[in-house]
Formats: sequence, C-alpha cells, structure tokens
Amino acid sequence: MELKLLNKEKDSMEIEILGEDETLLEPLKQKLLEDENVEIATYLMGHPMLECPKLIVRVKSGKPQAALKKAAKALANDFEEFKTLVLKESGPKDK
Repeated sequence: MELKLLNKEKDSMEIEILGEDETLLEPLKQKLLEDENVEIATYLMGHPMLECPKLIVRVKSGKPQAALKKAAKALANDFEEFKTLVLKESGPKDK
C-alpha cells in the first residue's frame, strides 16, 4: 500500500491510496465517521483501470491526519481482537 497526499488544508485532506479497494476503505471510513470530530469521511473509487481510490476526510475540530491515524489504530485493534477470538475458539487441534 502506498499513500499519496493530493490536497491538504487546515480541516481537510484528500489522499490517494494505491493498491487498495473497498475492503480497506469502507471499514476505515466507518471508523472515521465514529469520531465526533469528523464531519465528512468518504472515498471515491473511479475506474479501477485508470484511477486509484481517493479518501477524503474533513474535521469539525482538530487535524484530519490525527483523525485518520486514530481511525487506523482503532481498526487495527479491532482486527487484532478478532484474530485473538478466532484463535481462542479454534483452540489446539486434536491429534
């Protein structure tokens, strides 16, 4: 995955995310929207052969990069928790 900053202002940013699709962008958008300081979180897919997805974040207060970092950490924690539960449920294999 590679990120390319396309536009950054005091309360918003637009980044291009190379090599990813809705599998990452939709949960990330949902985490961003859970933040009370985030006003807008959306992504644009465009044509898959011609464009990379773009994530757009606008905040009511704070910095958009801080909101993105917070959402990414929360999402990573969710997946780690899920992994732990799956491993716990699968338990050791019988021989």
